[in-house]
Amino acid sequence: MSAERHIFLFTDLVGFTALTSEEGDDRAAEVALQLHDHVRRLAPAHGAEEIKTLGDAVMLRCDEPALAVELGLRIVDDLEQVPGFPPVRVGMHTGPAVQRASDWYGATVNVAARLCAAAAGGQVLASQSTCDAAGPLPSVELSDQRLHWLKNVTEPVAARLASRRVPALSERRRCFLRNLLPRRTQEVLS
Repeated sequence: MSAERHIFLFTDLVGFTALTSEEGDDRAAEVALQLHDHVRRLAPAHGAEEIKTLGDAVMLRCDEPALAVELGLRIVDDLEQVPGFPPVRVGMHTGPAVQRASDWYGATVNVAARLCAAAAGGQVLASQSTCDAAGPLPSVELSDQRLHWLKNVTEPVAARLASRRVPALSERRRCFLRNLLPRRTQEVLS
C-alpha cells in the first residue's frame, strides 16, 4: 500500500543509554514500557496507528497532520509531568511512503526518524511539510523555520519547533495581577 501523503512520528527518550547504565536494565525497560503504554493510550484519539516500538522509541503513522502535531505535544507535555521520567523528544515528517509486511519504508520515514534524533529533550520538531499540511493550529506556536542537516539525508530539511501557545491574560486578570504584584512585575505584564 502506498499513498501520496503520510505523517510519520517518532518519539524516544533522551539519555536512555545513560539511564540503563545508571539505574540498570530492569529500570530502563520499565521506563521504555511506560513510554510505549502512554503513546498507545493517546494514539487512537489522534488518528495515529502504532507501527512498531524500537527499544525506547515508538514509530507512529498518522493521517491528519494537525492531529499528529497535537499528539507529539501531548506526549511531551504529559510525560514532563511524571517525576523522574527522562525527557522525551518527537520528530515528524510528511510525505509519500510504501508499506511492506506491516512496516513502512521510504525517505519520509527516514527523515521523521532523523528529525526525532535532532530534537532535544522536551521538543517536538515538525518538518515544514508537516506544518504546511497541518495549516493554522490555534493552540500551537511554531518557531521560525530552520534548516537541519540530517545524517544520511543529502539535502537540508526545513523544520520548526512546535510548542503550546501560552494563552494571553484577559484584561480582568491582568488588572487583578497588577494590584497584587510589585511594580517591576507589573511592567512585564503590560
